[in-house]
Amino acid sequence: MDMGLGSYLKDSVGAPMTTILIVDDDPNNQRILSYTLRKAGYTVLVASNGEVGLEILRQTTVELAILDISMPVMDGISLLRLIRADQRLSSLPVIILTASGDDQELALGEQVNIQGFLTKPSSSQILLRTVVAALG
Repeated sequence: MDMGLGSYLKDSVGAPMTTILIVDDDPNNQRILSYTLRKAGYTVLVASNGEVGLEILRQTTVELAILDISMPVMDGISLLRLIRADQRLSSLPVIILTASGDDQELALGEQVNIQGFLTKPSSSQILLRTVVAALG
């Protein structure tokens, strides 16, 4: 049975706010992901590169991070390695976001323990299904 966006919205009503960090350098991707997640009841923070994302993670409590692989300043895999090396952040669920869907990128992400992998563009349903699974 395919769950529509309505079922995700229904499930999030009355639930404590979950904060998700999106780290992506593309403003359009930031906007689409933020809109979908906020509509489903999540609190969303956005960073335009891994360096800013790491700063936010160190200063704020976040329950999930969605990281684009290819970004200037610090890419998603470098950020993910720093997250896994940081005692306070090491257990943070992470979803990798990529435009290519390349097997090599997936393998890199799995080496550093990701909870999900999304190819851009992804439908709202796939995004929310992946987020729910990653949050466990």
